[in-house]
Amino acid sequence: MKITQEAAIPREKLTHYLLAWRAQGDKSRFLAKAGFTLENPGALLRALRVLAARGEATPAGGNEYGEFFRLEGDLVGPNGVSLSVVTIWLRWHTDGSVHFVTLKPRREQRS
Repeated sequence: MKITQEAAIPREKLTHYLLAWRAQGDKSRFLAKAGFTLENPGALLRALRVLAARGEATPAGGNEYGEFFRLEGDLVGPNGVSLSVVTIWLRWHTDGSVHFVTLKPRREQRS
């Protein structure tokens, strides 16, 4: 499945969750390696849109709200550093709209 440009990526998800330091499940330190910070949440938003446009999402289960999709790829930060990530998206049952859920570092698979 292609994640379209209409997919919802709430600014609050970026500024209050991904880019804000958290005692548990912190992702801000990882994202800062590529130059993504609370001072430039728009850069992370743009990088997520580019990743979504270039990749193909695969089904990853579901729940009562909708169907999850997994999209892997690289986020290129404002400082030029690439981060290998897994992103999770949810297509709601109610209206078919797609929403960004989270991202995490991608573990490289060993052969």
